[in-house]
Amino acid sequence: MKIVDLNNPIPKYLQISAWLRESILVGRYATGEKLPSEIELAHMCGVNRNTLRQAIGELTAQGMLKKVKGLGTFVTASEPVALKHKLNRISSFGRELHQVGIREKTRLLERGYEIPPKHVARSLALTPDSRVIAVRRLRSGDDLPLIYEETYLPVDLFNGILDMDLTGSMYEIFTRVFKAELSRCEQTIRAVNLNKKIAALLGLKANGAALYMESVTYNDCNMPVEVLCCYFRGDKYAFEVELGQYHLTQ
Repeated sequence: MKIVDLNNPIPKYLQISAWLRESILVGRYATGEKLPSEIELAHMCGVNRNTLRQAIGELTAQGMLKKVKGLGTFVTASEPVALKHKLNRISSFGRELHQVGIREKTRLLERGYEIPPKHVARSLALTPDSRVIAVRRLRSGDDLPLIYEETYLPVDLFNGILDMDLTGSMYEIFTRVFKAELSRCEQTIRAVNLNKKIAALLGLKANGAALYMESVTYNDCNMPVEVLCCYFRGDKYAFEVELGQYHLTQ
């Protein structure tokens, strides 16, 4: 049985993940069952372990597989489950992934001082020529790129943050190091098509579908302290929000 077709333009790891998904859907690997080891699967597919891990990461992010340290990879669902980003609170990406058993990894792409886009300066209540702290990161789950994000911060509130380790939770740094109280957040979400640069970082083709979310976070003095621009993979994420009771207007 040939799992990977070398003449197929589709990346090898996607061919493998499609084969694994089909194997789960037809019952070859049942819910709760442990998959063969990475070495065995890599040999079956004729690829190296890194490629095999990418394929497993693809299905882990969809909620079909779960890696258990020291034990292996297990089937958790027979249908893909979208990662959910809850909109009812200020949340941490790492915590969201941890709750569904996915290992989070952050790659720092750029950091420094720059003149921000006009809408960012306006959201931070700064003059158009003000410099801000800018941080660009790629967030992954089980080695699968999920979110590209750009963070913009006022220099006077977070002076020195560029010298810190920015591969963990930025919100923990805000609250623990700079004693910022993150009181509320305004978010705008829309569907977008990715440009070539961001698509490549997320492992997608240019013009691929994504969900764009722009957040403005305020402290307890109602001052804007962060503008966060995120591009979520449209094939991996769903947004979840809880609404209050309906009231009939008179």
